[in-house]
Amino acid sequence: MRFSGKHALIVSTMSVAVAAWAAVTTFADDNHNAQPDKLITVNSHPAAGNDFTAAAESSIDGVVSIKSFASPRGNVYNNSPYSFDDPFLEFFFGSPRGNRQQPRQQQPQQQQQTGLGSGVIISSDGYIVTNNHVIANADRLEVTLNDGRSLNAEVIGTDEATDLALLKIEAEALSPIPMGDSDALKVGEWVLAVGNPFGLTSTVTAGIVSAKARSISSGQQRGQRMGIESYIQTDAAVNPGNSGGALVNLRGELVGINSAIYSQTGNYAGHSFAIPVSMVSKIASDLKKYGTVQRAVLGVSYTELDANTAREKGITKTNTGILVMEVVDRSAAKEAGIEPGDVIISINDTPTHTSAQMLEQMSLLSPGDKIKIKYIRDNKEHTVTATLYNAQGSTNISQAASVTQLGCAFKKISDETKKQLKISSGVQITGLKDGKFRAAGIKDGFIILDINNARVNSAEDVEKIFNAIVKSSDSDHVMFISGLYPTGKKMYYAVDLTD
Repeated sequence: MRFSGKHALIVSTMSVAVAAWAAVTTFADDNHNAQPDKLITVNSHPAAGNDFTAAAESSIDGVVSIKSFASPRGNVYNNSPYSFDDPFLEFFFGSPRGNRQQPRQQQPQQQQQTGLGSGVIISSDGYIVTNNHVIANADRLEVTLNDGRSLNAEVIGTDEATDLALLKIEAEALSPIPMGDSDALKVGEWVLAVGNPFGLTSTVTAGIVSAKARSISSGQQRGQRMGIESYIQTDAAVNPGNSGGALVNLRGELVGINSAIYSQTGNYAGHSFAIPVSMVSKIASDLKKYGTVQRAVLGVSYTELDANTAREKGITKTNTGILVMEVVDRSAAKEAGIEPGDVIISINDTPTHTSAQMLEQMSLLSPGDKIKIKYIRDNKEHTVTATLYNAQGSTNISQAASVTQLGCAFKKISDETKKQLKISSGVQITGLKDGKFRAAGIKDGFIILDINNARVNSAEDVEKIFNAIVKSSDSDHVMFISGLYPTGKKMYYAVDLTD
């Protein structure tokens, strides 16, 4: 993943087997407050002696190497023997004759290594946090501990918005890194980056905190945001393979997950970025408890206030803050009486001079939490309280999406049926009950041929496509399904997967 700016690139820091870059980070869980038997302390003025040995020794065993493996795929969702120039044109208008490739004979395909990054052990029972893109599209994950043990890892949950993922391994005698306080970090404070740059395991580099609440979306193509951003910027050397590795303070406590670098070459050029552990801890805890993140929304669209905009709008009380452009109905902001033109200057007494600061504060909160909002209106300061809701306007607990929500089972189609219907693949719906498919109008016995123009031939294919859609950061989570009934009647359906 690369983000082009005027003179430089934002490059994620995961080394990938086929010359692509990706980024890795790490997580926390319910046990994030558990402390080791003894915390190692170091000289409070390390610069004088340049002695970082205690912090390095206390954290190096808590950082792991993560290798991702996948089988070569014909398209984004499965091992389809077909490919299409434009899947959406194919779905709505039918594939032009030249676009569809002839079926090729399937051969057993061996898994290939697709990525190499780092991860952080956050609990003694084997939970590891890393970046979502490190493990994305992997069929198997191999974790190598600092003592040389290699184990397969299970994905507990992922969150694309923060680019975090929670893994689990079964092992004993682990060395989790205790959670620190990223909010207490100060610009100029010494930190260590621990990871596996270029596959060089157990590498430690030192630097200082250069800035906090840093957004790097300005360097991304087409003006798209990278999701929820509020990075710790450091000058500790970070390179491909460091993704998901630990950023620790001089007490050996985890304060961030290394994720990206700012570079013209793809290698370290003086600026690296880490996800603060305050955000990591909350996301990991949600993934462990619920399998998905309990995300609260304020319910406003906004822009950052600057001196020029303040002068144009006659705002004299402040030159920075979150300038509200629109308020969403049935939201916390609407309930609190926030109006377009208001400038939000703090949430729960934490300043919100920038969108990165506000997003970081919101990422720590859940639906049902009560917050205090301080804002400027007509050059007067006001304070209100409100209850946060989720994107659906409620405080209900969100559950991890499951293919069982479709409300049916699937069975393979016999060769005789394929011959009769003149099809080469497909899977048939059986046992239909209340669920997403029935709500979309699909009836029992329907044979699915394509989902989002990926060929399906088994229940496993349907599950892979379902998981890819619900984990996507796109706002529209929809299955576009084409298929036919046993009578030969062809039908198209759109299945909405949003809650």
